Amino acid sequence: MISAFTGTQVRAAEEPLLAAGLGDVLMQRAAHGLANAIISELRARGRRIYGARLVVLAGKGNNGGDGLYAAAFLAARGMRTTAVLTSGAGHPQALAAFERAGGRTHDLAGAAPGELAAETARADVVIDAILGTGAKGGLQGSAAGFVEAISDARLHAGHGFVVACDLPSGVDADTGAAAEPVLAADLTVTFGAAKSGLLADPGADYAGRVHVVPIGIEDNFPRPSVRRLEAADIADLLPGPARRAHKYSRGVLGVVAGSATYPGAAVLACRGALAAGVGMVRYLGPPEVADLVRQSCPEVVCSTGSVADNRVQAWLVGSGMGPDDHDQLARARDALDSGLPTVADAGALPALPDRLAPHVVLTPHAGELATLLQRLGGTEDRAAVEAATLEAARNAAARTGATVLLKGASTLVAAPSGDVYSQADGTPWLATAGSGDVLAGVIGALLAQAGSGVEHLNELAVDDDGRWAAIAALGAALHGKAGRAASDVNSGGPITAGVIADAIPGVWGKVSMLSNGWPET
Repeated sequence: MISAFTGTQVRAAEEPLLAAGLGDVLMQRAAHGLANAIISELRARGRRIYGARLVVLAGKGNNGGDGLYAAAFLAARGMRTTAVLTSGAGHPQALAAFERAGGRTHDLAGAAPGELAAETARADVVIDAILGTGAKGGLQGSAAGFVEAISDARLHAGHGFVVACDLPSGVDADTGAAAEPVLAADLTVTFGAAKSGLLADPGADYAGRVHVVPIGIEDNFPRPSVRRLEAADIADLLPGPARRAHKYSRGVLGVVAGSATYPGAAVLACRGALAAGVGMVRYLGPPEVADLVRQSCPEVVCSTGSVADNRVQAWLVGSGMGPDDHDQLARARDALDSGLPTVADAGALPALPDRLAPHVVLTPHAGELATLLQRLGGTEDRAAVEAATLEAARNAAARTGATVLLKGASTLVAAPSGDVYSQADGTPWLATAGSGDVLAGVIGALLAQAGSGVEHLNELAVDDDGRWAAIAALGAALHGKAGRAASDVNSGGPITAGVIADAIPGVWGKVSMLSNGWPET
């Protein structure tokens, strides 16, 4: 599992070593890790190390010192190194080491910024080491203009790659909010632990791949601010039938979804649920939608009856429903009142009470979350949610008391307690009509199986309320991996929602092999 921490948590973890006079040791460890990561990236790209050109954009603080020390190490390996001092000064010891290694320096204040930006854009490697985890706000003045000029030049002449030192300058380490301009990195080498802002959008947009370098502070961290399930965690959390299982013991999911306008949403939700291991699906809805569900999914038991007439372990409500679908909305409210775990998607969100419980999982996209927050007295619009997704998801969970899954490139799942999971397992091709309906079905199926499976939740150190966020994150991970697998079948091409559902059992099987000792493929 990837555990991410705020900048405050990282600085607190460093404090005992700094108090012991080991600050330079920490910087050397970080710089060595950064240099080695750059060497590995060059080799992976088939590039030579000797003679390669590197430019480090160095601020005056410790982040700039990390970058300068790393550049000095790389100069000793034969790279041609240049430092651009964005604040007119650099970390004294690191700058001296860089110059002793043969690196040349430019003071941004005395340089021709356009020419220097073009030269930087042509480098094989650019290290962004301007601002570190303690910085608030973005780049200012000449540094901001210089980074903007580099970004523009790289569109036309850039052929190398950008490495962010600890995090891209301008990205908030705690929230992922980005104060532009930000130089987008291909690789972020971060020290001690991942920073929370690297796992949430828009910070993740600029971070590229994230590589963590241990520096000796790892035992000092408290409870993570953000967590991400990896393949081994997913394998441990997936429920599985016991030898004497039957369809009822494997969980029964009730689905209240679809309408005359959007009948396909009910079909896709049911297909997602069936693919995710549930023992039975019971559908409630209009006769014409029930007929379509029967034709598409003959395994589903369809009815036009009431919630009270159906015995299930969990409910899925809302997919494909509108404000005029009064009978369906009434069923959705009855499902919530049942006290059972419930996924509330799309059309159900406007009809929810203001206060809910952690076993209710809301699955909005950014626009729907903004509408929900506005209904609760907030002022956030869609752009504000997208600019601070981590804050918005946490805020919504705290205000509603529900578990909130905010769909996106980095899908965030926030528990009312403040625990957050971030999953980014998918592909941009998942942005297709009906994909969210399949996701709701997957999560609903996992909720229905929560009583008999997911035994490893205790290993995540989650409380009773946080377990629902872990289950929702598991569903998001499966859905993302299924989308990627489906796209890979088409050589990375586009997919449809139905194909995502079809890919889930195969992904489930491959991931499950990890818990049986098989290596990940």
